[in-house]
Amino acid sequence: MIHPTALVHPDADISSTATIGPWVSVGADVAIGASTVIESHSVIKGPTTIGADNHIFPFCSIGDAPQDKKFSESEMPSRLEIGNGNTIREYCSINRGTPDGGGVTLLGDGNWIMAYSHIAHDCIVGSHNVFANNSTLAGHVHIADFVTLGGFSGVHQFCRLGEGSFTAIASVIVRDVPPFVIVKGNVARPRAVNTIGLTRRGFNQADIRSVKRCFRGLYREGQSLNAAMCVIEKEALDSCLAQKMLRFLEAVSQRGLAR
Repeated sequence: MIHPTALVHPDADISSTATIGPWVSVGADVAIGASTVIESHSVIKGPTTIGADNHIFPFCSIGDAPQDKKFSESEMPSRLEIGNGNTIREYCSINRGTPDGGGVTLLGDGNWIMAYSHIAHDCIVGSHNVFANNSTLAGHVHIADFVTLGGFSGVHQFCRLGEGSFTAIASVIVRDVPPFVIVKGNVARPRAVNTIGLTRRGFNQADIRSVKRCFRGLYREGQSLNAAMCVIEKEALDSCLAQKMLRFLEAVSQRGLAR
């Protein structure tokens, strides 16, 4: 299952059911799981772990050194960990972590990463996300689950995007985006609740209405953040989605909230 033109380091750990295409380069300290496909001309460097059933399309750069001028290979080892069932399209780049960021970049399961996207050092990306073409994450970004990034979206260092959030095309995100919120623009501002995304995931109308009340408290009623938190705390008594919004807002933020 390894093409004769591929360059595979003898120390690489490759499943017998993985497929390594022509002109692929696989370095030392790389582990590739069962049924994963690496297509032609991709470069995989380590330390990197890639799980099962992933599909990496041609000309990707996976696990190379972080684009951080302070980084030195002589420091503590940094690594990249990719889960299962991800699709990573052409010309994507995903970098390893840095000592300052914990040393690891993480990508979860079932993500759909479209062409030319970039995931920088120390990013923590959850599962079932969609990154449209040319989406770019700067370092130390946290992306929860079921997030959609519109094409050409860029996310500033240390920002957090909550579960089920959505960025419109060419959005520039410089502050944290709460769960289930749609943002748009440069700089990106909150616009609405991601009702379509919640409906597709099977949430009932009562939960969606609760999220809309939380959104109004945060963005439409001119309240302070403390007053809005009181509204969300009340909603969280009966709504699991409001509980997720509350936990997100209570967590430590380095960039502040998109308001």
